[in-house]
Amino acid sequence: MTCDHCVKSVSDAVYSLEGITNVDANLKDQLVAVEGTAAPSAIVSAIEATGRDAILRGSGASNSAAVCILETYHRNGKGGEALVPASDLKEAAEGSGASDREVRGLARMVQVSPTTTLVDLTVRGVAPGLYSASIREYGDLKFGATSTGPVWAGGSGTTQPRGLLGTLQINKDGRTAVFLDHPFQVWEVIGHAMVVSRQTEGVADAELKNDENTVVGVVARSAGMWDNDKTVCSCTGKTLWEERKDEVRKGMI
Repeated sequence: MTCDHCVKSVSDAVYSLEGITNVDANLKDQLVAVEGTAAPSAIVSAIEATGRDAILRGSGASNSAAVCILETYHRNGKGGEALVPASDLKEAAEGSGASDREVRGLARMVQVSPTTTLVDLTVRGVAPGLYSASIREYGDLKFGATSTGPVWAGGSGTTQPRGLLGTLQINKDGRTAVFLDHPFQVWEVIGHAMVVSRQTEGVADAELKNDENTVVGVVARSAGMWDNDKTVCSCTGKTLWEERKDEVRKGMI
């Protein structure tokens, strides 16, 4: 944003989304604070539609947000049907399939009440069709989706697994974005795996297979509103905008 017209353009674009109650665009700090119930991905898309770029710096309160990067593992093998563990030195060797692993989805989670978490899920680069999203019992990606176990039960006394998030329809262009709400707290699913797949068998059990249309990742804690004030990554030395370009190339956003 370079002027007051930019501020108005961005604010109007975000206000056009359903569920937005307040937008505070700060020209000096180049920050836009948004209050409401719209999906974080929808807010970023609305800003990008004005011809500007945007990076999500945080959402929700402290300790109430999480993120999961979803990748393919169908080529995580080295000859035949054998899978190569992600921790195995051979996994980095030519032909192991590790270099072919692709980021094809991103899930952002924000806890909005003691009993409800919103899941903002974006998937791209998979075949059209009906898919299911689930939280798994384990966070073990040693063998991709195969080692994540059954659907997360969510504790004793539950009659149905709490990890069944719902279904999503992938469009003809191989993309979709959905906004799901589910009765769990963010801390409960940190460290568990999340799987999006169109497999109809083994979804509820520990029988998932790795294929080109099954994506998996581990749920990790992410920054809440105002928790992340960095402008340069301490690990890579890159600015946030340089990091974002890398993420776009990988298909994360």
